[in-house]
Amino acid sequence: MPDELIDTHAHLDDEQFHADLEAVLERAAAAGVSRIVTIGTTAPSSAASVALAGRYPALGAAVGIQPNHVAQAEATAWDEITRLVKQPGVVAIGETGLDRHWDYTPFAQQEEYFARHLDLARQHKLPVVIHCREAGADVVRMLQEDIVGNGPLRGVMHSFTGDLETAEACLLMGLYISFAGMVTYKNAQALRDVAAKIPLDRLLVETDSPYLAPVPIRGKRNEPAYVAHTAICLADVHQLQPDVLAQHATRNARILFGISL
Repeated sequence: MPDELIDTHAHLDDEQFHADLEAVLERAAAAGVSRIVTIGTTAPSSAASVALAGRYPALGAAVGIQPNHVAQAEATAWDEITRLVKQPGVVAIGETGLDRHWDYTPFAQQEEYFARHLDLARQHKLPVVIHCREAGADVVRMLQEDIVGNGPLRGVMHSFTGDLETAEACLLMGLYISFAGMVTYKNAQALRDVAAKIPLDRLLVETDSPYLAPVPIRGKRNEPAYVAHTAICLADVHQLQPDVLAQHATRNARILFGISL
């Protein structure tokens, strides 16, 4: 297993972790996972993520409203996000982005909130964590328009499943590309082919736990310790030793999220 990894995207406030979070964190540390970014998807989950980051030194928090939750958000939700972003332990804005797979939130409203998150990230000089499902062209369009109008943006395309064209457009904008457990799946050769083309200085790893457990744990609850399996798969794709891949991914995470040693 790699010596050190950072799980750049987990949902540790999820109810699936309520009973045994401390054991989950102990297993992560034993597996060499030195830091975890726990990600908000609503105002309440963002608040919970900030609270967890305050309780556990290994955690950083991201605050935001995921596109599929925007339409159901309380009227005060955005004000709560703008309050939370100022709290200790917050290392990113998100997750935000666009989603054409589900229809929980009208697309125009998704775009409005994506723009809000991008602006908030700039205001606080934080990276943005971007969700994209079946909306690659739309995400690229909005990011390009934003960068033309406002200058460079720091961020990551989380749990990337897009094509090489989308990845290359995001790389040109200075973004990082993060892979979760799907890249290990037997039917994901096309995604592994994309991963092989991602420069080592732009590559991140994540679990998206408790979802998307990698092979050989697929079908079970995912947790940060399992990020090692994704890293090993990416090392194989890049024809590197796992420790070498892990060194690059960990350095990238520290740079993007401002995580010190």
